[in-house]
Amino acid sequence: MENILLILNIVFAIILVLLVLMQKSEGGALGIGVSQESFMFSRSAGNFMTKATAVIATLFIICSLALTIVSREELAPTGSVLDIVDEKTEDMPSIPENNN
Repeated sequence: MENILLILNIVFAIILVLLVLMQKSEGGALGIGVSQESFMFSRSAGNFMTKATAVIATLFIICSLALTIVSREELAPTGSVLDIVDEKTEDMPSIPENNN
């Protein structure tokens, strides 16, 4: 089950990247390069791409959450990292006080 979710997550990620890269830049952030005529004609194509991107992004997030829930059993807490450091410092030999 975990492998299937992992493969689906990778596929959704690739599709999401491709959909974002295929979208036409509107240049709305800078306010240059967009006329009303080109905006009116590209609206239907933009709507489809926007909706497809939203659907794939939602599926990607759901798949990521499902993958986290499925693999949660393997991530049981084993202890603190500080406990391991304390154990290692106790095993170290002590430094002599007089180095003469």
